[in-house]
Amino acid sequence: MTTAEQTNPKEATGSPPDRGEVLLDVQDIAKNFGGLRAVDHCSLTVRRGTITGLIGPNGAGKTTVFNNITGFIAPDSGRILFQGIDITGLRPDQIFAHKLCRTFQIPREHGSMSVLENLMLVPTQQIGEHIWNAWFRRGAVRRQEEQNRDKALEVLEYLELTHVQDEYAANLSGGQKKLLELGRTLMVDPELVLLDEPAAGVNRSLLKRIVTNIRHLSSERGITFLLIEHDMNTVMNLCDPVIVMSEGRKLVEGPPEEVRSNQSVLEAYLGGQYAAAES
Repeated sequence: MTTAEQTNPKEATGSPPDRGEVLLDVQDIAKNFGGLRAVDHCSLTVRRGTITGLIGPNGAGKTTVFNNITGFIAPDSGRILFQGIDITGLRPDQIFAHKLCRTFQIPREHGSMSVLENLMLVPTQQIGEHIWNAWFRRGAVRRQEEQNRDKALEVLEYLELTHVQDEYAANLSGGQKKLLELGRTLMVDPELVLLDEPAAGVNRSLLKRIVTNIRHLSSERGITFLLIEHDMNTVMNLCDPVIVMSEGRKLVEGPPEEVRSNQSVLEAYLGGQYAAAES
């Protein structure tokens, strides 16, 4: 396959599906770390209502793109638009305030706090954070805390975690911590959630629950998802479209069945497992 063919997704797999308006528009971003170019003028879009998969080999630049989008690392060049607003270079908390949230491959729970407290901590602009409100607006502080608690309990019930609500978060299993990470994003009614390897280190039973929750949140609550994942069964069964990255650039984009049947993707990124299954 020539370089020109590799960098033209429409020639490789057809036009990506038109699911709705463009929610996230990553325009020609680049990021260098010393002499290493981790992201090389990458452009991609995420349309509202989709569960978009982002795959590629280790070192393809996927996590750096996530970090650029969510403000953990600013790109050296290019622009990132979310709902038409330029969020390039904003701090993570500013991007979070736009209802763009993320989870991490290794969950970042507050281990010394309970599961319920982890969720109640998430909402922004809590009036109880200011000491004078705790002194002079106790009623307002209490009402807001009750609202946050009610919402947290609703999220825990949705994720089937109510039985561990009073457990220290550090004591949860790996899969339960992934569910808790997802629950924390739900506390702010997000528009877009970026999931970094939600299947990593999760047993099959809990993974099935995570996948089911993602599907329901997309279809029932209208939340859009962009996820990095190395579990190809999860990607192919959950995501549409699928974006493939290589060497910091977008290589291919399309529906999962087209990406799955693309020979260059099969050989370079799926390790031959699907090629063997179809031979």
